[in-house]
Amino acid sequence: MILKIVLASDHAGVALKKEISEFLTSLGHEVNDLGPFNSDAVDLSDYVYPASLEVAKKNADRGIFIDGVGYGSAMIANRILGVDAVVCQDPFCAKLARQHTDSNVLCLGGKIIGSAIALDIVDVWMKTEFLNQEKYIRRVNKVKEISKRHLRSIDEI
Repeated sequence: MILKIVLASDHAGVALKKEISEFLTSLGHEVNDLGPFNSDAVDLSDYVYPASLEVAKKNADRGIFIDGVGYGSAMIANRILGVDAVVCQDPFCAKLARQHTDSNVLCLGGKIIGSAIALDIVDVWMKTEFLNQEKYIRRVNKVKEISKRHLRSIDEI
């Protein structure tokens, strides 16, 4: 299945983001890189926030965000209703993040993992489907209900 993927990073993730973009493109996915495009220091939220909105508005099927450790991207992305971001540092976690939580944004740490493991993580995360089983559906729906109570709809922004 060909997906629309939005990419974003800060200066610490530019090099890895470029490799991931090339990898995704080679698999036939449509990639929209929202920057930055050089290693000059930037504020992460200036890139991850607009990319998160692309996922929430369904202009992108999934997002992949890269910063130094991955946590900053996840913290920003998870403030947006409709975005379910996870930080993964190995392929096993990436598989479970898709199977059990139906995550739609993957956050990676450009200072934590090398490109070989990052590409393995991306490959597994992209290919893994949500386990459409009652227990996982119930759990995901509970998280969605919490989000609806505490976050504004994208239509209100």
